[in-house]
Amino acid sequence: MLPGILYYLIFRYAPMYGLIIAFQDYSLGRGIFGSKFVGLKHFIEFFYYTPNAWQLIRNTVMINVYELLFQFPAPILLAVLFNELKNVLFKRFVQSISYLPHFLSTVIIAGIVVNFLSPSTGIINHLLSQWFGMKPIMFLGEAEWFRTIYVGSGVWQSIGWGTILYLAAIAGIDPTLYEAAKIDGANRFQQARHITFIGMVPVMIILLILNLGSFMEVGFQKILLLYNPLTYETADVIQTFVYRRGVLSADFSFATAVGLFQSVFGFILIVIANRLARKYSETSLW
Repeated sequence: MLPGILYYLIFRYAPMYGLIIAFQDYSLGRGIFGSKFVGLKHFIEFFYYTPNAWQLIRNTVMINVYELLFQFPAPILLAVLFNELKNVLFKRFVQSISYLPHFLSTVIIAGIVVNFLSPSTGIINHLLSQWFGMKPIMFLGEAEWFRTIYVGSGVWQSIGWGTILYLAAIAGIDPTLYEAAKIDGANRFQQARHITFIGMVPVMIILLILNLGSFMEVGFQKILLLYNPLTYETADVIQTFVYRRGVLSADFSFATAVGLFQSVFGFILIVIANRLARKYSETSLW
């Protein structure tokens, strides 16, 4: 456990002292301990004096809601389908293929998305024009398409890798339950619904609680690679705003304040979700 403990102490807990600059007018010359303390100034500036603050929050929340609705249940359904495959070789082959996108870097994933959705050379527009006679669509230049593209590519990239924990949970289900269900006349769908799915519920609860902890965070790198000023209306989220304001404009205190808001909100969600899970089920983080 020592390497893991050291990692969190050095790279996660030790840097937390830097959060103090969220309450300062931080200056590189004066340093953390010499900068002026301003209290909640930067938090007030974000919520009351940033013109698009609520749009940023709305975009962040909407993308996370779509991920919970589509990306979270996708590995669950795929794991159940994998479990129903009887041909072992075919099952392993399909699993291996579904894992591959997980090992591609975000830059490569974004490059694939851009190439597939190109209005001139993209395969999607080519199929739409050849099969349906439609005009090319500027997928990455129209704000209403961005969330669909972002979440859809995320499902494709993570669905296979996400099945690992669920398949492990399925492997731990007592086989005699299936035998008893067969004797009682349950078909394969009923067995999957009442035994396989129920056996995955503890893992589902734990992963859902952990996902809620990062509810106000999104895949910053992929958004940065895919968005542009034409799609800011739906694509610009808190993290991309923090990047532009904190890194590009060097407003470190303001960026830290907004990031701290995200972390506190995520912590509150984890506590609430864990209490609800502990109240209504036998599974919780603590």
